[in-house]
Amino acid sequence: MSTMDFEYAIKKDVRNNPIVREVDETRQRELWRSVGVGVLLVGVLLFSAWQHFELLRHGYQIERMQQERAAEEEVNRHLRLEIESLRSPSRIERIAKEKLNLVEPAADDAIVIERVAPTAPPDKAIVASR
Repeated sequence: MSTMDFEYAIKKDVRNNPIVREVDETRQRELWRSVGVGVLLVGVLLFSAWQHFELLRHGYQIERMQQERAAEEEVNRHLRLEIESLRSPSRIERIAKEKLNLVEPAADDAIVIERVAPTAPPDKAIVASR
């Protein structure tokens, strides 16, 4: 046996016991404080982004509603124009003559009825008594 063999034959006593560290309370407090500040900043950032996107969404809604209103006003204008053209006396007269075969009355055929104003009631009413 050589000296080299002998060296390897020695058994070294190595203990692999787990090392238990103490919890550093100040470091834990700093960690939780940092986490709290981070959560607060993320919350503020998310709230700000939410407000921004809601503002954009409302802007698009307002623009869409303004376009719808303009279209409805255009339809309303066309309908009013159609109503006025349908109400025109010349059109009504033409339909009456052509489709309904009506004729204009002569001057002596027209009868004018005057409205009679009702007489005023008497100042004092007499009531019959029994």
